[in-house]
Amino acid sequence: MKTAAITAAVIFVLDQVTKVAIVHGLNLIERGVIDVAPPFLTFRMAWNRGVNFGLLAHDADFMRWVLIAVAIAISLWVWLWVRREEPGRWAQISAGLLVGGALGNVIDRVVYGAVADFLNMSCCGIENPYAFNVADISIFAGAIGLILFTGGSDKTAKGDPGKGKTP
Repeated sequence: MKTAAITAAVIFVLDQVTKVAIVHGLNLIERGVIDVAPPFLTFRMAWNRGVNFGLLAHDADFMRWVLIAVAIAISLWVWLWVRREEPGRWAQISAGLLVGGALGNVIDRVVYGAVADFLNMSCCGIENPYAFNVADISIFAGAIGLILFTGGSDKTAKGDPGKGKTP
């Protein structure tokens, strides 16, 4: 549980610090675009009122609070699951990534009314029109990690050799 908590805290702080530094510190809100290492890395200001890629975006304030409630509910469910199941180290790191990222985006929705996205990466002749942030990367990586590192019996990793997988 400690691993998940530390991971969530680090991701939450990293997400918020990068948003303050780039969106406000570099004044990306007014500049709109900053070419860092084009086309591989561009800071491009985008306010995401929906979920991934702007899905379910609504100008209605109601949808903002629905998305906040959903993110908190999912974070709480993952947190309680980690506490109850005590999964292995990688699953705890994955849970921390997901929870820390989700809470970082919740703060944006509460403070700004939308999630501040600013990272834009393209490569190899493919131009990516979307922007994202550290929280989005963490949520994605955490969800993939939970899929990969949970579901099987990992009792041996917790010190219970009698209940692990058979050879």
